[in-house]
Amino acid sequence: MDTLTPKVGINLANLAGDVDGTSMKFGLVAGAEAMYQVNPLIGISGGLLYSMQGAEFKGDNKAKYDFLNIPILANFYVAPNFALKIGLQPAIVVSGKEKSGDYEVDVKDYMQSIAIDVPIGASYEISDFVIDARYNLGIAKINKNDGSIRNSVIQITVGYKIPF
Repeated sequence: MDTLTPKVGINLANLAGDVDGTSMKFGLVAGAEAMYQVNPLIGISGGLLYSMQGAEFKGDNKAKYDFLNIPILANFYVAPNFALKIGLQPAIVVSGKEKSGDYEVDVKDYMQSIAIDVPIGASYEISDFVIDARYNLGIAKINKNDGSIRNSVIQITVGYKIPF
């Protein structure tokens, strides 16, 4: 059965690579994914998710990056209602701000316009509700300058499957 799943959840985001002293930043994620069920064991899904990411630094310093994530996933149903997922996720930068105390600067021009992540996760379906947990591993740098800073995001969402 083909489905559309509106979803909402949380991100525990951080930065990886050539950056030190960061810790996870809480953010929201919301959007929808559509799934084509190839057979009872395999589904292919694609979606569009607004995702608040970035990191926190020592003191009152934060990196606040917003992305439009476009996850494309293979879903492998290994048990009834339980799927393992892996795929590729291009992400379009919507905004990039860095804040220190009351001072905030727009850094979007210093960021790549598109990031690439590999989402790896699992989901469990209860009736038409879907609980999904993923780790989005950044494989392309998000900064334009020297060094390599990548996304590192744990994402937990709840959605509702609508057949179409």
